[in-house]
Amino acid sequence: MKKIFFVAMVLLCAFASCFAQSKTPKIVTTAFSQKFPNASNVKWDKENTHEYEASFEWKGVNYSANFNDTGEWLETEIPTSFNQLPDKVQAAFNASHKGSTVKAASKIETSKGTTKYEVEIKQGIKTVEFFYTEDGTEIKE
Repeated sequence: MKKIFFVAMVLLCAFASCFAQSKTPKIVTTAFSQKFPNASNVKWDKENTHEYEASFEWKGVNYSANFNDTGEWLETEIPTSFNQLPDKVQAAFNASHKGSTVKAASKIETSKGTTKYEVEIKQGIKTVEFFYTEDGTEIKE
């Protein structure tokens, strides 16, 4: 009985994943394919009413990219280590969040031609994100 339940759950999850990806508008998936040709292991999530996020591998690196529902690219997030962030970002974070343990860090390139940096920490059971410009200025989002 446990085996049948397990197989049913696996099939349900696989079906749900395929169904979720099929809900991404064709205009969005086409725009993604043009911006990231040869991307692999693409998984789509709906961020909000008008935004979709693709998680994928491209040129051997894991990325995520956001597009609006008309296919416009909004931003690309590239995971990195905290030590690879600009020195001013590291210094600003360390000064304002002493004793915090960094969970993840990313470089984010936006459609506006700007770059920002994200630092994630755990606070209790929540993950909290902080954003910075290259000069170490914290951005409130």
